[in-house]
Amino acid sequence: MVNDLERDMECAKAGLLGHSICLCKGEVIITDDRRGISPMMAFISEDKDLKGYSVADLIVGKAAAMLFVKAGIKNVFGKVMSKAGKDYLDRHGIPCSYDELTDKIINRAGTDICPMEKTVKELEDAEEAYIELQKKLTSFSKN
Repeated sequence: MVNDLERDMECAKAGLLGHSICLCKGEVIITDDRRGISPMMAFISEDKDLKGYSVADLIVGKAAAMLFVKAGIKNVFGKVMSKAGKDYLDRHGIPCSYDELTDKIINRAGTDICPMEKTVKELEDAEEAYIELQKKLTSFSKN
């Protein structure tokens, strides 16, 4: 018998097709097509209640993992997941799975580590990470 968490995760994975992120809880399905951590940052800033949702995301690094913890996500799948992201989810007792586990998440140009990953590299507190990621995204929008 399939439990609710497994059903929600299957729903999230199926909903990821054609989207960058899909969250499921029961009959509620949320998808978004923005890149990177933008969808989760927006959901959190809008005070969207995501407690208990399962999420499937194209790329899950530590920055995304920290946002999932802050939002109360219960289960995570990443097409690509970094070891730092997996370790963070493991430390917070959130079951996670992936298609590919990688050492690090690379920036869009393919030249360095993702700037969001650099921002949270030394952080452990999800709330602090959210604040620092907001600052980083704001600095990008000013350029």
